[in-house]
Amino acid sequence: MPDDRKIPHRTVGAEIAEMVTARGWLRDAACLGEDPELFFPLVERETDAQVARARAVCRRCRVLLACRSWAIEQGEDAGIWGATTARQRRAISREKRGGIGRRSAS
Repeated sequence: MPDDRKIPHRTVGAEIAEMVTARGWLRDAACLGEDPELFFPLVERETDAQVARARAVCRRCRVLLACRSWAIEQGEDAGIWGATTARQRRAISREKRGGIGRRSAS
């Protein structure tokens, strides 16, 4: 007999609510009143209109730097965090680590 119970579905909104509880700075985030999907575009090109709209929200946020730092530290590889795309955060991480592929001076 097939199991017809529904599997609970986690939503982006539920994940954000969970994060607010875990990280106090998120309480002050400008994005809390926005549709979470705005910050997770299908394509994260710097020239994309959705990315620009998400960044506009980030730029008026008083916890932008805390958000960006958290996303970099956690290796968050999706979405707009602290006005940065995943690609930009990876570049910042590489820069912090001293770059990839650099030769050490001997």
